Amino acid sequence: MAMARDSVKSPDTRWSWVEVNLAALRRNVTAFRRLLGRGTQMMCVVKADAYGHGAVPCARTMHAAGANQFAVATVREGVALREAGIEWPILILSEPPVDCVRTLVEYDLMPAVYTADFALALGEAAAAENRVARYHLAVDTGMTRIGVRRADVVELRRTIDFHRGLECAGTFTHFATADVLDDWDFALQLNRFREAVEALRGAGLDTGLVHCDNTPGTILHPECRFDMCRVGVGLYGLHPTETTLGQIDLEPVMSVRGRIVRVLYPSVGDGVGYGLTYRVPKQNIQIATVPIGYADGLARELSNNMDVLVGGCRCRQVGNICMDQFMFAVDVNGARSYRPTRPVEYGDVVTIIGADGDERITADEMAGLRNTINYEVVCDFGMRLEKVYA
Repeated sequence: MAMARDSVKSPDTRWSWVEVNLAALRRNVTAFRRLLGRGTQMMCVVKADAYGHGAVPCARTMHAAGANQFAVATVREGVALREAGIEWPILILSEPPVDCVRTLVEYDLMPAVYTADFALALGEAAAAENRVARYHLAVDTGMTRIGVRRADVVELRRTIDFHRGLECAGTFTHFATADVLDDWDFALQLNRFREAVEALRGAGLDTGLVHCDNTPGTILHPECRFDMCRVGVGLYGLHPTETTLGQIDLEPVMSVRGRIVRVLYPSVGDGVGYGLTYRVPKQNIQIATVPIGYADGLARELSNNMDVLVGGCRCRQVGNICMDQFMFAVDVNGARSYRPTRPVEYGDVVTIIGADGDERITADEMAGLRNTINYEVVCDFGMRLEKVYA
């Protein structure tokens, strides 16, 4: 197989990039939209710059494919979407500092609310502008992270509902174990959430849109989709757990690639990288350098323990991964399965995550090597690498 060079689009200023397949993203959104049906809204989670994929282009693509609302983690993320022209409802998934209430009102961002002091300050900021601030009531049903305790939901709402500057647009919780089938803790959280919602409605309080399902919950637990589902990592073609494999067809959206910026045949015994943790074992070994390092999300703990793809073949990464670069080895006389059809050259494309010919390296494979989850892998690659959209 010939190795890609001029046919692959890459940035002009640095030969390393993240490719984002917006067509695959559209198909993933459509798959979830079909799963939910017409009666349930979809809130797409685009926090952490859409898990490293780029929040603004992804949000536009998602809305065109059927997304109703969006969720982010910070006020700054919400403001960035608004300033880019994203007009649809945006939820901040936690209660931010009280000092930012004016910003929330100015940019029409809906915060999670679970304390009276914050809610009343938000109402005052909205009333001062003759506006009404919408919020979502967050209920802690057992994850012990954010939210008002379920036993206190009615009291909190009665404390703040008098304010003309406030409107409850939703009520939600978050599951700790939605990815586990027949889990007792999940069932307990769901039961607690239902009790909280029933208590609010029994007291004559409007709950707004009720939502609790995250990505695994949306796939595995149709009984608790309620008014809306918050879909996150699945939109980007990543399964949150092996349990969801086969339940919905998803396509990876992110690929990570670079070009070779230096290649040579070192002498036998020459070391590679900081600490010289790899030494060239024989003749006819090429050592190639690619400008991606741990500052770009390629974790240093992967050093001497991962593969990359070149010309449809796997090649071993060698030496300690640097802040801005890594090296890999090509055994010119080695086994065909680990050897491209020709020696590598300056400018050849190297795939760190993604497909090359019949071979593929997934975020799940890299997560396994790092003893982490695919969420972290893709978020890390979004830190510094330029994004190319297709």
